[in-house]
Amino acid sequence: MLKEAFLYKRLDKKKVQCLACKHRCIIPEGKTGLCATRGNENGRLYLYTYAYPAAINLDPIEKKPLFHFYPGTWVYSLGTFGCNFRCSFCQNWELSQFPKKESKFYSLKAKQLIQSNSTFLPPQKAVENALHYRADGIAYTYNEPAIWAEYAHDIAEIAKKHGLFNVFVSSGYETDEALDYLDVIDAYNVDLKAFSNEFYLKYCGTKLDNVLDTIKSIYKRKKWIEITTLVIPGENDSEEQLKGIAEFIKNELSKDVPWHITRFHPDYKMLDKEVTPLQTLEKAFNIGKEAGLNYIYIGNVLGTDKETTYCPRCGKPLIERYGFRILSYHIKNGRCEYCGAKIAGKFR
Repeated sequence: MLKEAFLYKRLDKKKVQCLACKHRCIIPEGKTGLCATRGNENGRLYLYTYAYPAAINLDPIEKKPLFHFYPGTWVYSLGTFGCNFRCSFCQNWELSQFPKKESKFYSLKAKQLIQSNSTFLPPQKAVENALHYRADGIAYTYNEPAIWAEYAHDIAEIAKKHGLFNVFVSSGYETDEALDYLDVIDAYNVDLKAFSNEFYLKYCGTKLDNVLDTIKSIYKRKKWIEITTLVIPGENDSEEQLKGIAEFIKNELSKDVPWHITRFHPDYKMLDKEVTPLQTLEKAFNIGKEAGLNYIYIGNVLGTDKETTYCPRCGKPLIERYGFRILSYHIKNGRCEYCGAKIAGKFR
């Protein structure tokens, strides 16, 4: 199944410009963009991952992580090959970097690699599977979904007709054109990987300002959003960077936007770093509290009370968690059961 992309424009000499992400790749005939999944064939842009996911699972919504968007629900989760980032510390690099490594950006080779190593799953069938497994929603995740926006969009439109919600787990490089097109998405978790342009250029091949602009654009569209930062020892764990992220969330978004601070473990090309010390994560947690954020979580660490949602008014534990499991739940009609304070998010 070969699907022409929606997010692009045609140029002269059979070149095209992709509009899915902020790289805005200008792609000659016979080549792909930097993601290695959107290819130019005879002056038209095609999405090689359309209907070809490489990873499919049923996950708790907490795994995305989304803690304030219908907690306790389940999502049918899809991911494909490819990515518009090249993060040295990627924890899903087998998916994200595979076609780049093998295709050398030639479109025909990329298409063959992607489709021969993926599962054929058209949008209607994806929704049927989600309903069969009694999922509450669909998550576009595992790799960067912006680069397969057309596939996600078509699934999401069908999903909404069946009462399912749709969530994006993204690195935050969508263009405004893509965000308009993806209005069917209900919630986002966006990685804010650091508060340093040098970090983004060195380790991700992208720019911090583009990510910040995307995050603000998502928030202005009144989509539910949560932010995740993977804290890497010696790279993005300085007080200056962590304070920058916390203050950005507070000042540019809201004190009610949740911040997930997650533990790094060595992976892909960054094998020389140690696992993030718990005290570093707690330092980041305290910086977030000092900045005035109401909802901060430490992730990838089991057994800490910093997985729990607390009422910002009375301080009582409202959702106690162990990993992705909910142990107790004290929110009713979106309010604290103890003092009646409104809790930010979407709840059932």
